[in-house]
Amino acid sequence: MDYATLLQILDSTIRLATPLLLACLAGLYSERSGIFDIGLEGKMLMAAMCTGAVAALTGSVWLGLLAGIAGAVIFAAIHGVASITFRGNQLISGVALNFVASGITVLIAQSLFHQGGRTPPLSGGARFNPITLPFAESLSGVPIIGPLYSEVLSGHGALVYIALLAVPATWWVLYRTRFGLRLRAVGENPASVDTAGISVVRLRYAAVVITGILCGLAGAYMAAGLQAGFGKEMTAGRGYIALAALIFAKWRPWYALMATMLFGFFQALALRPDVIKKTVGFDVPVPALDALPYILTVIVLAGFVGRAIPPRAGGEPYVKER
Repeated sequence: MDYATLLQILDSTIRLATPLLLACLAGLYSERSGIFDIGLEGKMLMAAMCTGAVAALTGSVWLGLLAGIAGAVIFAAIHGVASITFRGNQLISGVALNFVASGITVLIAQSLFHQGGRTPPLSGGARFNPITLPFAESLSGVPIIGPLYSEVLSGHGALVYIALLAVPATWWVLYRTRFGLRLRAVGENPASVDTAGISVVRLRYAAVVITGILCGLAGAYMAAGLQAGFGKEMTAGRGYIALAALIFAKWRPWYALMATMLFGFFQALALRPDVIKKTVGFDVPVPALDALPYILTVIVLAGFVGRAIPPRAGGEPYVKER
């Protein structure tokens, strides 16, 4: 594999890993608070539809982004009410949201645009346009490092850089703020947090809302950054892959970045069968390449990457003692 080809694959890796990273961080906040959220897929799908629809109607990607965040937060609030207020089964609630999102997104898109459940193609101001980072052109001639900066890091949409910045921001919030300390404590021992006079319900709802915002960003990027509009089931299981990456990362922000980049790399490789052929010396069926990220997901969930211990109070509704 020559250096130019490697740069192309790394560029695709960042683009493809961005929605996974945002969804993985979303799940991290939720599960650190003790709320298991298998509904990341549904929130991303709802956000993608809202973003694609509003951006197509208004021509503004930023209004589309706000709509996408709103749609995902509404779904997150429903999950919060079911899981926190009514103490329902968190896994069932998440699966139900995924099913609802799968149907309602196509229904709304079809009723608005009559294009088979899709939104019209987005272009111009209705999409996230590439941003050229400072000094990208002047550094492009520097050996090795220059092309990495100018061709791999530079030239992505705004949400790519927001996702990358969200990693250190999440680390700081979780490990350097009072809110983060309390959030992690709620996921481990909510009774002790309640005894200290801190509202477990309020903290868990705050985590659920943050989850909705991050899923909104992920879905918006898919509809107006990675692709040019909403299509049926366009998330294609990325919410589940993000959950696998979260387990792989052992619920830590920096590990989440590395895990999602690994998954993104496998997705990028699946788009380059020519590179695979040169590497292994024979043709690999395209369906097999497409299955690479999902095979890795199964391997992670089967526990072959080492034991990952989730937050101790995860998945359990908290009942305040009288």
